[in-house]
Amino acid sequence: MLNNYTYFYLHGFASSPRSNKAMYLRDRFAEIDINLKIFDLNQNDFFNLTLTRQIHQVELEIEDKYTPIILIGSSFGGLTSSILAERNSNIKAIILLAPAFNFLSYLQQNLGETAFKKWQQRGNYWIYHYGERHYSLLSYNFIIDLMRYQEKKLQRALSTLIFHGLNDDMIPVQASRDFAAQRDWVKLIEFDSDHALRNVLPKIWEEINQFIEAENKE
Repeated sequence: MLNNYTYFYLHGFASSPRSNKAMYLRDRFAEIDINLKIFDLNQNDFFNLTLTRQIHQVELEIEDKYTPIILIGSSFGGLTSSILAERNSNIKAIILLAPAFNFLSYLQQNLGETAFKKWQQRGNYWIYHYGERHYSLLSYNFIIDLMRYQEKKLQRALSTLIFHGLNDDMIPVQASRDFAAQRDWVKLIEFDSDHALRNVLPKIWEEINQFIEAENKE
């Protein structure tokens, strides 16, 4: 039986509950009679999105759950899952897909210095929202809030499985390598893929299925 846990999925930055990965995993979990609960982290208010808001949104949902929880997080949802696991003892394992470790640094690199300064000066910036398929404004408070969090403080030893693409040009695989190298409870699996991991989703599902089976036997 794999129903010893409650399973939640956290999508990535400027993504949605309807993302390719979210829908694929929802369908695979359904095939083994498990309901994968998928958050909408946009909350119909992308402009005021922050990491803190995401954390509080999930915590409000999971604080009344008495069954142990496994979180699955993609990209920025992976970073969020890691922080949640540090703070909430009822989270027993996390599965991360191209987690956005060192996100602030890579976001600055991807946008470029000029665009990042414009964001700071103007107080908002147009970000392409992949879930909505159009550009949306995001407040600079997103950056201010992100500065509050330090990944070096994530030291809770719990079962952690990470998938990362070798050709990821948004969050380089080295970010996950560095995270795993300092934490012997983390298993990192690298694939010949990019940030979306679309071409390896069946392989990822095989690994997830084995991982949750092992967790349920403990």
